Amino acid sequence: MLGLTQQQLANLIGVTYQQAHKYERGINRVSAGRLFGIAKVLGVGVEFFYEGIEGNATSLDQRQRMCLDLARNFSKIENDRHQDAVSQLCRVLAGNAS
Repeated sequence: MLGLTQQQLANLIGVTYQQAHKYERGINRVSAGRLFGIAKVLGVGVEFFYEGIEGNATSLDQRQRMCLDLARNFSKIENDRHQDAVSQLCRVLAGNAS
């Protein structure tokens, strides 16, 4: 959602690209300290990562939920051409076509 590449995020949180990839895929667990660092870099609270888990008091407005849903679904698109098409569509609809 911030437009960061996996490499950029890895650099910001002080890990290698491979380690960030393992975090994203759930291959390696993220320590509490690392989770705090990731949240800080992304400008969110740690509770952001627990949104949707029963008992969580975090409430997001409809637009925030829509953005998170869009980001989650976009990251699941495996075909690079399809991701590019969706990205271009968003730019055009936002008036930022280039």
